[in-house]
Amino acid sequence: MTEADLRYLRYAIMVADRAREHGNPPFGAVLVSHRGWILVEGENTQGVTHDCTCHAEMNLLREATQRFSRRLLSHSALYTSAEPCPMCAGAIFWSGVGRVIYGLSSAHLYAITQNRTEHLFEHCADLLSKGTHRVEVFGPMLEDEAEQVFRKNQAPLKAIAG
Repeated sequence: MTEADLRYLRYAIMVADRAREHGNPPFGAVLVSHRGWILVEGENTQGVTHDCTCHAEMNLLREATQRFSRRLLSHSALYTSAEPCPMCAGAIFWSGVGRVIYGLSSAHLYAITQNRTEHLFEHCADLLSKGTHRVEVFGPMLEDEAEQVFRKNQAPLKAIAG
């Protein structure tokens, strides 16, 4: 991991904190080009939309795939505050994004939310390794920092997803 990777991952964690402040589950994502330009950011909006597909990564990818070429996406990195769930991992694969860096692992997320959430157990790297093109996956990274966003959230969470 480079210093730039850690900086962008911290930015995704900040976006997650913003999602929490907006009344949503605390997940955030940032898409960065190979030149280091932030292309799109996305926060989870499930709390306000009541749409189970409005995870941070999904919201980001909906916008990114409409605005950017698959070639650009294949040379870009998706930084996300927590390990992408299977739905988001599938969307990452179909979008063509070439690299994923995440903060909080799904196992760690489950440990801190186990009595308040639903989980579908499949690791992002395992799922993406089964595709016809390569997606590099790095994480967990900065788990203690990523966990703090969840510690701020004192109210019971009806549904939490990455």
